[in-house]
Amino acid sequence: MFRLSAIAALFAASASSAFAQQNEVNLYSARHYQTDEALYANFTKQTGIKINRIEAGENELLERIKTEGANSPADIFITVDAARLAKADELQLFAPWKSKTIEARVPAHLRTEDWIAFSTRARVIVYNKASVNPADVQNYEDLANPKLKGKVCVRSGSHPYNLSLGAALVEHIGAEKTEAWAKGLVANFARSPKGGDTDQIKSVAAGECGVALANSYYVARMMRSDKPEDKKIVANFGVVWPNQKAQGAHVNVSGGGILKHAPHKENAIKFLEYLTSDQAQVYFADGNNEWPVVASVKVKNPGLEAMGAFKADTIHVGKLAKNQAAVQKMFDRAGWK
Repeated sequence: MFRLSAIAALFAASASSAFAQQNEVNLYSARHYQTDEALYANFTKQTGIKINRIEAGENELLERIKTEGANSPADIFITVDAARLAKADELQLFAPWKSKTIEARVPAHLRTEDWIAFSTRARVIVYNKASVNPADVQNYEDLANPKLKGKVCVRSGSHPYNLSLGAALVEHIGAEKTEAWAKGLVANFARSPKGGDTDQIKSVAAGECGVALANSYYVARMMRSDKPEDKKIVANFGVVWPNQKAQGAHVNVSGGGILKHAPHKENAIKFLEYLTSDQAQVYFADGNNEWPVVASVKVKNPGLEAMGAFKADTIHVGKLAKNQAAVQKMFDRAGWK
């Protein structure tokens, strides 16, 4: 009798352990936003599924997934920029997802067979109100106009944000004109590329340069700041939504996909579906100043509202990665280091 009871207890413990193991999802994330903590906590509260998370740079995480191979505990990889997601895809790390929910909520141009976008950000033109006429910088191509010589600030040409913009331009105006644009841009540099997008915004506001490229969520974050120094910076610059009479402003993404050897595939698809839910989409907008991918979600973010409505480029995210190797060579030849 004792022996049977002991076996039954052992079986129950094993079943409980197996259930606990299944009631989790392992996330490798290259997103480092504090506001995402509430997002993850809410998923666990709603589903009972525990999120085990490892955060690092995307290159480090991709190398780790490759090294772990079939024994990898990772279920999902998420990061920012379509090029980085495409790199994971090229390494054949993703498994195709299947979900009617995602198909219904995420526009076709913001998803591929292997990964989806769950939020977006636009590449905007920031100008100094005192030294630049906004009429002169209505398009990305205008930044190569000789009248802006000595006025352009920008981060490195090897950064994915700029490579993705270049890849979009290749699709819209062709490779030859994109390379000519890059050469004209370099000729207009106020200084050598350095720093991140926030540094470019500050340089414009300080008058070190007249115009710069920046991702919209950096602008919105500064516009929402209560710090006196940030309010002073905001007062000195204006924002242009580029190419509104053509393809629209270049848009990039945050996104993710289920990994090929994911041990918890069902939980992984639940997590991706959750990221497209109204509640999660509001987190991206209110918490990190990104736009939802789900059109029906209402945004109440004073920073985003202050920049106004705009026409977004609807180029397929897959194309943003396709041209990047060629674009990097163009930028190198142009001297955009």
